[in-house]
Amino acid sequence: MKLEGGCQCGAVRYSVEGEPQHVAFCHCADCQKSSGAPAVAWAAYAADDFAVTAGAASSYSSNGDAIRHFCPTCGSGLYYVNEAVLPGLVDIQVASLDKPDTLQPQAHIQVAERISWMKHAASLPEFERYPG
Repeated sequence: MKLEGGCQCGAVRYSVEGEPQHVAFCHCADCQKSSGAPAVAWAAYAADDFAVTAGAASSYSSNGDAIRHFCPTCGSGLYYVNEAVLPGLVDIQVASLDKPDTLQPQAHIQVAERISWMKHAASLPEFERYPG
């Protein structure tokens, strides 16, 4: 299966083919800090199945191993590589896909660092838009 995605402003685009090795919500503190969100959904693909098709992402590493790639214009997080932990893989931020509904997370990982209130977030009231 071929999927495409990119940043919010469209400056950086990518494509990926094949099947993901895993799709998961990550709750680590590094994901929280880099995204400003309590968790990030990732899909790991073989590096050979991934290609940047337009533009060029900027990168940042907080520890030397984990390298996060993002759009230098709008700041959207796009993909991540870490040869020490995930050799040969590229982890794509699922929400950056054109059709994120295509990949359903199968697990929660790094829950040792999960923000405590996230464990029960699914039980909160829901609204289609803003509450009235």
